[in-house]
Amino acid sequence: MTAPGSAVTITGMGLITPVGRGVEAVYDALLGGRSGIVKPAADHPIANSIEVAGILPAFDAGRIASGPDGKVMDRTVVLAQLAAEDALGDAGLVVGENVDPDRLGVIVGGVGGMATLEQQVLARAERGRAAVSPYLLTGILPNMPAARIAIRFGLRGYTSAVGTACASGAQAIADAVRLIRSGEADVVLCGASEAPLFPTFAETFANARALARGWDDPTEASRPFDLRRNGFVLSEGAGLLVLESTAHATARKARGYADVAGYGVNSDAHHPTAPRPDGMGAAECMRRALASGGVQPSQVAYINAHGTSTKLGDVAESVAIGLAFGDHTPAVSSTKALTGHMLGTSGVVEAAAAALAITTGLVPPTYHLDDPDPACPLDHVRKEPRDLRPEYTLSNSFGFGGQNVSLLLGTATTPERRETNSEVRV
Repeated sequence: MTAPGSAVTITGMGLITPVGRGVEAVYDALLGGRSGIVKPAADHPIANSIEVAGILPAFDAGRIASGPDGKVMDRTVVLAQLAAEDALGDAGLVVGENVDPDRLGVIVGGVGGMATLEQQVLARAERGRAAVSPYLLTGILPNMPAARIAIRFGLRGYTSAVGTACASGAQAIADAVRLIRSGEADVVLCGASEAPLFPTFAETFANARALARGWDDPTEASRPFDLRRNGFVLSEGAGLLVLESTAHATARKARGYADVAGYGVNSDAHHPTAPRPDGMGAAECMRRALASGGVQPSQVAYINAHGTSTKLGDVAESVAIGLAFGDHTPAVSSTKALTGHMLGTSGVVEAAAAALAITTGLVPPTYHLDDPDPACPLDHVRKEPRDLRPEYTLSNSFGFGGQNVSLLLGTATTPERRETNSEVRV
């Protein structure tokens, strides 16, 4: 049983993203510049709604989405289960053998099954009351990804959903750290799943003029911190990490990617959608992350920025980094240039990238950052990966409502560590 105050290590990752599935495929894409942003095909539900999107490569979900249950599962639930399967396998966990199901928690963030809700509303409008599925609620409730994972794998520990907009996945990780440090769990499967590529959801962002537009080459549409950026790219995906008390991981000889050494969570208390332009809330969040890990700003070598490619957001984050780090300027990049914005899932994939920067020694660049905005005076990693071999990295996630989360990652303290690979496979 985990003792209170235990260190927390990432021992498994399940990543399903527009740039690929699996740890190696995803990080190779982030290092090598392979984009997952495309123009939606003519038969895609959002083909007439938005110009570009981060769309997942085809995958086989038959074993999950088949049968009566599969017919009532929203895509968010299917993606979450696939990510859970990958993460548990990557960690080498076998429920009931090397982990107690009563001591394994599940925390999954996201907006829930909004595509299912849209489909059901349309069905009712067209065919009346009889068209409404009696399983509507289990299709749309935001706790269903976590609940379905718990049911499928027989996990009887702490289970919850997080709904803090684009900060959801990162906050799920922070909540998991707190759960393990308190001694309430040995292992927590945590992250987010998002499937926002359906007309109503996509069109609300398009009508708000928040999305990238007017790009002949869709892969160039997401360009965080670039002077020509004109909006973010909406994407889908799921990411779940296995967080484990270092003592539990050591006892079963598990290999660690990195430790989650600290976290900060706070609110801008400013505006429902816009960040504080003075960066005070996000800066304080980063300071809290450093303080919780007992780390000085000078020890952080790299920040995986929230960096969505929006005019206001990129500048506000740049200001906040300046406030939090002062004269010490860590290297900064945003991997959303390749993945687009997977909403709550982005924070999980970006935390994984920050951990993998420690594991491999290589920091992924911000691709398409051709002309850095002078209002974003950072040490941008551009064009190609940078060999930094960082001991500590930071991952930022900010959401509507002023939700701020910063995750501090450090070198794994498990005796067994993931092998370092210093080669970029393109």
